[in-house]
Amino acid sequence: MSDDDEETSTEPEELSHKQKLEIAKWFLINSPPGEIQYVAKDVKAVLKDENVYEAAAAEAFPLYNKSHMICLQLPDRSGDVMVTSFSEITEDEYLDPRTAQVAVVNHVKQSCTEVRPASDEELPSAYVEEYRCAVDAEISKYVGEAYPKGVCSVYSSKGKHVEEPGSNFELVVVILASRHSPQNFCNGSWRSIWNVVFEDELQIVELRGRMEVGAHYFEEGNVQLDAKHECKDSTAFQSPDDCAASVMNIIRHHETEYLNSLQKSYLNLPDTTFKDLRRKLPVTRTLFPWHNTMQFSLTRDISKELGIGK
Repeated sequence: MSDDDEETSTEPEELSHKQKLEIAKWFLINSPPGEIQYVAKDVKAVLKDENVYEAAAAEAFPLYNKSHMICLQLPDRSGDVMVTSFSEITEDEYLDPRTAQVAVVNHVKQSCTEVRPASDEELPSAYVEEYRCAVDAEISKYVGEAYPKGVCSVYSSKGKHVEEPGSNFELVVVILASRHSPQNFCNGSWRSIWNVVFEDELQIVELRGRMEVGAHYFEEGNVQLDAKHECKDSTAFQSPDDCAASVMNIIRHHETEYLNSLQKSYLNLPDTTFKDLRRKLPVTRTLFPWHNTMQFSLTRDISKELGIGK
């Protein structure tokens, strides 16, 4: 046999430390809602390198926790703290404006280790706090009615130290509703962020909303939903209570409208998405029963979760 005919075998190159780190981080950061601990366990087993895993976890968990706006119970059980970029004071410290406390968070364990009173610099002025409290009260009532097990918080963002009328300031409303049911092969979350800008000169309140819905259904398969929507609206700059009521009504309107559009898209799944996934000419030469798609577990379970067809 000539040299040209001889087959040469090459062993795969060993990944560098940096490559392993980046791959591990990608898997952790892109974990579905409520599943990062499960993914972390598998990543750690595959890596078989404690140093790489710990480095990846130290970078990925804070990003994941903030993007998913996880809610953790304070150690003294006096309330909850949401881990968001808006509540972040340092990498491990997060403000709960409702109790005026700062929680120290262990990102990898997803728990609060201790709590301290917030300083004056970390809290808004009395003038801004009056508006923040009013909005927080209205949003809390709305979330309690609209989202089972939903949580929310309202943060002072720009201009939080404004002492009196005459200057602009901004509040940020964050809403989280999660349903984690791994035993039923289904996890999901609703996240919405509303930037509420109070413009004193124009006597107007501008709202910019961003809604994100993530879901993972993995019984006998692996189906994920990642939907996003943005919107804008405005209302008049009024007293704290009147502003809060108007802001809540605007948020309720847009979120309800978006949820209805999602439900409508699910109703159209058999005629659109599922047809695109199905081979035009199946190998079995058996026609797909488009007239009775509810017999299949995915459409049946999605419709059941959303209460469609009741």
